[in-house]
Amino acid sequence: MDRFHSIILKPGKEAAVLRRHPWIFSGAIDSRESNIKEGEIVEVFSSEGKYLATGHFLNGSIAVKIFSFLQTSAGFDFWLGRLKQAFELRKKAGLTDSESTSAYRLVFSEGDELPGLIIDWYNGVAVIQTHSPGMHNIKPLLVDVLKELYGEKLLAVYDKSAETMARSQGNRNEHRKEIRNENRNELHHNLRNELNHDHFLFGSTPPVEIAETSHKFNVDFINGQKTGFFLDQSSNRMFAQFYARNRSVLNTFCYSGAFSVYCLKGGARHVHSVDSSNQAIRWTKENMVLNGIDETFHSEEVADVKVFLREAAGRYSMIIVDPPAFAKTHQVTNNALHAYVHLNASAIRHLEPGGLLFTFSCSQAISREMFRSALQSAAIETGRNVKILHHLSQGPDHPVSIYHPEGEYLKGLILEVE
Repeated sequence: MDRFHSIILKPGKEAAVLRRHPWIFSGAIDSRESNIKEGEIVEVFSSEGKYLATGHFLNGSIAVKIFSFLQTSAGFDFWLGRLKQAFELRKKAGLTDSESTSAYRLVFSEGDELPGLIIDWYNGVAVIQTHSPGMHNIKPLLVDVLKELYGEKLLAVYDKSAETMARSQGNRNEHRKEIRNENRNELHHNLRNELNHDHFLFGSTPPVEIAETSHKFNVDFINGQKTGFFLDQSSNRMFAQFYARNRSVLNTFCYSGAFSVYCLKGGARHVHSVDSSNQAIRWTKENMVLNGIDETFHSEEVADVKVFLREAAGRYSMIIVDPPAFAKTHQVTNNALHAYVHLNASAIRHLEPGGLLFTFSCSQAISREMFRSALQSAAIETGRNVKILHHLSQGPDHPVSIYHPEGEYLKGLILEVE
């Protein structure tokens, strides 16, 4: 077995590891070898010398992200085993051999015991997004693993990690007490360069067409947000389809119009899609055509959602509010909560009596309880009676380890407004 660098924890600091939490914070470390480079594999030991875990080393408040609680050489077979395990979970969920769905998340970071790694499957194209240097370093190996896992079904592998790696590097630097002035320009230069390095790791293909519960969508994984499509909302879109019948629907932050397609396929009278991005509206129009939807049932608008809700005069019987993350870190949660209150209060004011509000937060720093409190404040602000019909979360291809509750980042509620 290969010899990895060692990290020794302070007395009593092994408790979290023994509870199988996959993060080790820098304050728990008593000693470590001085020559450990960021992204290298380390073995973690208790103060008494007992082996605890193996993971990738990081500079920052999170010092180790654990990928195994058993000693391992972390070779090809190990990573293949991890991805096979993830694949089997999606197979049990009915996603891998489905006639109606050809896209799913294959790897969801800590939820699949692969912290720092996201892999989305889009009808033959695997899109990789790394969030840690350790996973970033093994991308060539991951390509070989994906070839072994999918065989001829794998058409291409695309690396969409540049932005996430630059952002994570910037976040880690915030935790360092000082960065020497002469290094700052070099750091910023490196981050800017990182942003230009998304590329194919294997094969090459233009944007692909996927099916999701028999609905069709074009996925531009190169130019789109995240990996190109928001797979985490798949099961929640089914709720929207169920409730949309005979309703007039406003879909805010619509991106490529997936919720809009589901609502129209569910029998909505009309759907109005709003997004601040011209490209998002173009994608939405393309997906309407792709699904054979009569343009008389759908309208779209390029607008800032907050301004639109403040100035629009119309009312709807169903509104979908799925904004980008308002809080990237715990330091800005108060600002984010105020934003959720104002945004949802504005939406509630545009609902007809008996209308439904589908509202979401994808901010990991905002807990489900915090989000619910924000919605309660929004309801109080409008003076209307509001009831919770459903609690929503991410789908089964975004599993949450019971030892890592932070993985449950998507919170949603379906509210009825009297």
